[in-house]
Amino acid sequence: MAEPTIRWTDYMQYRLRLRGFEPTVVEHILRHSTERYLDTVTGLSVTVGRHGRLLVMIPYEREGETIVPVTIHITSRRQINFRLKSGRFTHG
Repeated sequence: MAEPTIRWTDYMQYRLRLRGFEPTVVEHILRHSTERYLDTVTGLSVTVGRHGRLLVMIPYEREGETIVPVTIHITSRRQINFRLKSGRFTHG
C-alpha cells in the first residue's frame, strides 16, 4: 500500500511558517501517527503527534489517497482527554 500524498494548502504553509513548525516533521505525523480521531463538530479527521517537545493536533481532510491538512495547533493531553470525554472527539 502506497503512502498517501500530502497536499499543502497556502494557508497550511503559512501556519507552519508562522508557528515555526518543520514541514517534514508535520508530514511524518500526518503519515505515521497512530493517534487519530474524528472531530464530531467539524467533521474533520484529526491526528496527534509530537513536534519536538510540543504536542500538536492536525485537523485534515482525506480525499482518496490524498491528505489535506487544514491547520495545526499546539495542544495538551488534558485538552484531548476533555474532547474525548465530552464527545467532541471519537476514535476514528
